[in-house]
Amino acid sequence: MLNTQTLLLAHHGTAGALLAEAMAFDLAVPGQTQLVHLLVVPDLWAGMQGDDWLNNASTRDTFGSYVEGILEKDVADQLRGLQTRCAEQGIAYKSIARYGDPAECVIETAQQEQATLVLIGPPRPKGTPGLRSRMNIELLVRKLTVPLIVANRSR
Repeated sequence: MLNTQTLLLAHHGTAGALLAEAMAFDLAVPGQTQLVHLLVVPDLWAGMQGDDWLNNASTRDTFGSYVEGILEKDVADQLRGLQTRCAEQGIAYKSIARYGDPAECVIETAQQEQATLVLIGPPRPKGTPGLRSRMNIELLVRKLTVPLIVANRSR
């Protein structure tokens, strides 16, 4: 039987993350489970300056602030939505937002939060629109010390 005391859900709003979210709510036990929602902003955004079309430092800074604002709003929306659903179902909720390599952030957070189970969504299928930041599954399997579940599309 799976220990669902502390579920770490890596979730950033994609279709795959929503599958992992549904599985987390299927596994969670109201009054006994804490859902730790990890939202990772991939470090690939660090170099996003638009240098190819922005030609001065002031415009680049304005564009950088705009991108940061969009990311912050997206993070806040994701956190608020999941927090509300947990409250409605009697599941303890904790949110963590990190910036960096997604797999490394999952591993570090699982250790820090003493997760008993980690849930992630499946890779985005080819041809599906959106940012293709990849989760290094091999690294997760090697370094996590708790079970890892990758939600399945055919659920």
